[in-house]
Amino acid sequence: MTKFRGRMIVVGIICAFAAVVVFPLVTMLLWNALVPSLFKGPSVSFAQALGLLVLSHILLRGGRPWHWGCGGRHERWRKRFEEKLQSMSPEERERFREAFGRRWGCGPDVSGEEKSPGRESG
Repeated sequence: MTKFRGRMIVVGIICAFAAVVVFPLVTMLLWNALVPSLFKGPSVSFAQALGLLVLSHILLRGGRPWHWGCGGRHERWRKRFEEKLQSMSPEERERFREAFGRRWGCGPDVSGEEKSPGRESG
């Protein structure tokens, strides 16, 4: 495992912890400190605070949970990546594609064997 993957796993665990524990806790504490005294509303439990956060994400950001934390970073990364590819020579681009395919298993078969196509239904 590379250092980058290890760091990303640790960051992912920390973000998951924050999403499931810290954010609902802060929401619950703020709600219970403000709403009952200002609006004579009810207090909320931890589970209700977590539900409020999920509901607010669904209503305000859309129902796709895999986009909740992106904040446009994916699009910025894609733009920088495309600019970098455009600045490469054709030979550099081909070497990059081969290395990417070997690393992530989505390029040509590195063993040199042709993969047989799936069975044809007849």
